[in-house]
Amino acid sequence: MTPENRDILLQLLDRHRALGISEQIDYDKFYLYSIIVHSTAIEGSTVTEVEAQLLFDEGITSSKRTMAEQQMNLDLKAAYEYGREWIKRHEPITVDWLITLASKVMARTGSEYSAIGGNFSAAKGELRKLNVSAGIGGKSYMSYLKVPERLAAFCEELDRRRKTVDPTDICAVYNLSFWAHYELVTIHPWADGNGRTSRLLMNLLQMEFGVLPTKVLIEDKATYIQALIDTREAEDITIFQNCMTRLHIQHLKSDIDQYLNTASEKMVDKQALRQKLVDKWSIKPTLAEKLVDILVFVADTEEFTTETIVRQFGFTATTAKRYLRQLTEYGYLESHGGNRNRTYRLKKTISE
Repeated sequence: MTPENRDILLQLLDRHRALGISEQIDYDKFYLYSIIVHSTAIEGSTVTEVEAQLLFDEGITSSKRTMAEQQMNLDLKAAYEYGREWIKRHEPITVDWLITLASKVMARTGSEYSAIGGNFSAAKGELRKLNVSAGIGGKSYMSYLKVPERLAAFCEELDRRRKTVDPTDICAVYNLSFWAHYELVTIHPWADGNGRTSRLLMNLLQMEFGVLPTKVLIEDKATYIQALIDTREAEDITIFQNCMTRLHIQHLKSDIDQYLNTASEKMVDKQALRQKLVDKWSIKPTLAEKLVDILVFVADTEEFTTETIVRQFGFTATTAKRYLRQLTEYGYLESHGGNRNRTYRLKKTISE
């Protein structure tokens, strides 16, 4: 990446951390859901982030989307979950492991193929035994006969780079992940699922070294694909690395702006709500302040527990339970379950 983009990226990542954006409740979960939805959207899925959340968390399917689209998202979610657990162990990346990873991506939607080179199953992640091209009239990928050897060489080089990269050099980690994405999608080992699996590998490498994973949004599709084409034609990996860096910068800026706008709106809510609690329930302003802080904290949360509040605010469990009981009595929260497994949900918006 260029020195200018490097500086901007590092500044934005520092800003992102300083604001505590990734410390919001369920941030990692919803960030991952967004990655999954947009990765499948690039391949033709029309499932929205809200629909995916219902599908992943509640098992609720959408009548507006085909079953194949929804299965595509379920498969990719399972692949990310498998990959995240595996990458924590820092084991070697092998051809067999990539085949397993691809089988997770294509488990429900992969087809069976009968080709000159033999039969193979995309659902099992098996390497292609036929030649493919990038769309009608597009450039042909390497012969399927060369794929096994090239893929083995890629795994060997990737592991060498994983061992030698400086984990404290954030930009080097991103460049490694972008390189791996480009190399894998260029080899094109499978008949289907190459894009999803390559973006998945990119994200897993970023997770391995503890940097914020890169999203490729559906809105980025044209820019992203053109960067792949330009990189291939020029044989210059920096083209793709610079493009991915610019997209990551763009998304970081958007996330930070959205967070700051939301925080600003919540500050206005806090002032009005604090006074409302004091006037209506005749409680001390200091208590109202604590109750409002809790409401603002959980404003974007589906469900939370007493332990969530204890961890965030440092209250004792007894104090946290008392505050949550008061907010329930005042009509701001509703509780579910018994004492041991009680959860809470926001009953009304914090401005009410």
